[in-house]
Amino acid sequence: MDENILVGRFMNRPYPTPQHSLTEHPLPIHNYGNLMRIGLLADTHIPEAREALPVEVIDAFRGVDLILHAGDIYILSVLDDLECIAPVLAASGDDDYGVTLADRRVKRIHIMELEGKTLWLGHERYFLQSHLMQNRNRQEQDDHGNPNIIVFGHEHRPVMEHVGDILYVNPGSPTYLDYRRGLGTVGILTIGSGRADVSILSL
Repeated sequence: MDENILVGRFMNRPYPTPQHSLTEHPLPIHNYGNLMRIGLLADTHIPEAREALPVEVIDAFRGVDLILHAGDIYILSVLDDLECIAPVLAASGDDDYGVTLADRRVKRIHIMELEGKTLWLGHERYFLQSHLMQNRNRQEQDDHGNPNIIVFGHEHRPVMEHVGDILYVNPGSPTYLDYRRGLGTVGILTIGSGRADVSILSL
């Protein structure tokens, strides 16, 4: 398996359990019944877009079980601030480098099972689609199979669309929407009872 792919499964545990070593997150997740609420964001570009993560993002994500950042993080304090709310996983963006890429929370692709749905997290849609095609063309598919949900970034605009049986979600950017500095958008993904629903929130 590609070392840049993290495979994790939520099974009533406090943090996604990978197939290789990952430091356990110290905070519990807040999973109410069988519903899971996941905060989605991408392309924060901090401190280029603005000095720090907007407080509006923190407010929008209060009470979520997990936060997924779809890349172009820039500085790790963004993930640290988010981790005060819930466990955080992030994809590496095309503009991320150095210590950001070495962080335990950051991988090229995260693949996880959440309440019976397989979710892939990455930065660029075309890279994820290429990986999906490779997976489908293998004579024997990976254990995790094909995704039900793909969360991506890079485009700086919100996307919610079904392509075949896959839900593609781009939460936009909270700080650099449409490549304009200012408050933008985040997403909330709710998974449970066999359903996956997403909403885009304007900050």
